[in-house]
Amino acid sequence: MVEFVSLVTMKEQKEMNAESERASLIRELQQVEDLSLLLTLKTVLHFGLKKEGRISIEQYNYELEEAQNRIDSGEFIVHEEAIAQMKKWRTKEE
Repeated sequence: MVEFVSLVTMKEQKEMNAESERASLIRELQQVEDLSLLLTLKTVLHFGLKKEGRISIEQYNYELEEAQNRIDSGEFIVHEEAIAQMKKWRTKEE
């Protein structure tokens, strides 16, 4: 009987797992219709891509201005609505 030895390194395994997770996440994201969820995920992703989550004061001020513009144009939800949406997400998972 011939026995095969895996020559895949730990680094290659991690890369393969990352690729698999990335593909799975993309498939799931393609099903999301909720804009507020997508924007929240985008914010989390951008935070995660920054090594320490720190940004320049210019970027901080830009993001504050953009957020204020969204609020001024009515693109926001109140806390109670956010809680209601999260409860809906939770029931979809169960």
